[in-house]
Amino acid sequence: MSSLLSHSLIYVGSVFIASVSQILLKKSAEKEYKSPIFEYLNPLVIIAYGMFFVSMLITMVALRVVPLSLGNLLEGVGYIYVPILGYFFLGEKMSVNKLIGSAFIIGGIAVYALF
Repeated sequence: MSSLLSHSLIYVGSVFIASVSQILLKKSAEKEYKSPIFEYLNPLVIIAYGMFFVSMLITMVALRVVPLSLGNLLEGVGYIYVPILGYFFLGEKMSVNKLIGSAFIIGGIAVYALF
């Protein structure tokens, strides 16, 4: 496997980790807490921010090989991950508008990749 391909897959993995952390933060925001400090000092929030930090480190490693122009393209995959994860883990509905929006995002990624 080429270095560019392996680092691109690493980058996509880091985007997935960031997407999962966004779902954890939303899950945490849906709960009621005794005081505002407990909104931030709970396991879900701490794990989610830890995942964001790890995602950032992994992205930095991947960008040593992946060109920045390709990095922007790979980052767009997160806009596809989040609605799918929201559907499965948060019970969010996949409305027609979300599907159309996702189709536009995929189309934009394809157009960007071609030019």
